[in-house]
Amino acid sequence: MKNTFDKERLLLGAAGPVIALVTSVVLTSIVLVLSGKSPIEPYTIMFTQATYSDVQVLIINQAAMYYLAALAVAIGFRMNLFNIGVDGQYRLAAMVAAIVGAKVALPAALQLPMLIIVAMLTGAMWAGIAGILKVTRGVSEVVATIMLNSIASGLIGYLYLPEIFGVQVGNNKTTGTMHESGWFPGINMGASGEIYGFVVIAALLGVVYWFVLNRTRFGFDLRATGSSESAAAASGVDAKRMVLTAMLVSGGLAGLAGMPLLLGEAHTYSLTFPTTIGFTGITIALLGRNSPVGIAFASLLIAWLDKASQQLDFEGYDKEIATIMQGIIVIAVVVSYESVRVWGQRRQQRRVGIELGTALARPTDTNDLKKEVAAR
Repeated sequence: MKNTFDKERLLLGAAGPVIALVTSVVLTSIVLVLSGKSPIEPYTIMFTQATYSDVQVLIINQAAMYYLAALAVAIGFRMNLFNIGVDGQYRLAAMVAAIVGAKVALPAALQLPMLIIVAMLTGAMWAGIAGILKVTRGVSEVVATIMLNSIASGLIGYLYLPEIFGVQVGNNKTTGTMHESGWFPGINMGASGEIYGFVVIAALLGVVYWFVLNRTRFGFDLRATGSSESAAAASGVDAKRMVLTAMLVSGGLAGLAGMPLLLGEAHTYSLTFPTTIGFTGITIALLGRNSPVGIAFASLLIAWLDKASQQLDFEGYDKEIATIMQGIIVIAVVVSYESVRVWGQRRQQRRVGIELGTALARPTDTNDLKKEVAAR
């Protein structure tokens, strides 16, 4: 009975992402057909790109950033919070870390931990503003974090000013090159490039995320509060404290999303530093169902769509095909998850009804009935 239940739960868990991906491919293929293009060749081109070692390195590096952003979003989701401000939190954290890395020179054993802590504290502080507004004034974290994204952009623009921390390099504005003691060593792949060393940190944080949420009292309190604040309060959990804590942790993780690129390759924050990674993290967290393993596969998938699709421009196709697929995935994943959840719930209710009816119809004494119920 238990094995059957576990297998069904596993199948239901996999059904949502599979339906979303199949729907995305089908609808994108329809768009290609309507535009007079081959519905198969673009996928062939992108799959071929994924076989090249240099593209694989790019995909892994990009996936590391997506993974950290998605973990930050997932923390909020598990708490029933929608931290839509991950993008602003990670950009501001990356810039502050870049400024500190350019102004302060310590031995590598101290410089790297300092920069990581600075990034986490900056992201946590920026997310904490939304958390404080929610627990003290009841302001929706969605509204607060959206506004904070805009404020972060303005603040970054201010910090770019030459009289503040900005350095003009041609047509680009930067924060200056960081001291080499703050460069995170990578994994040399020869001619294929270098995998960011921070990829290892991202993987370890995934393990920590799983352990804290599933094997600690804090994780239980967080999940319980996300499921029902009133029930959590009845068991002695301070819901407001958990909301604020979840926002701080989410912001701290968001602050690390830019570190793979900043410490591993760019070594400065400039106008070319990528944006929208925080919003992509929302897609990945949804597709990965807030599971560290699911998020890892979703990060690799979205990174593959980003990097492999660049070849489409040279083959007569628009690389925006990948963007269309990502957009459809967002819509399809929400619809498919809800459909699967409702179907699974109805199936479970029907099974319980059948088993209960069978047990009541079978002639047996009270002791046998008790034993059968206990066994089930």
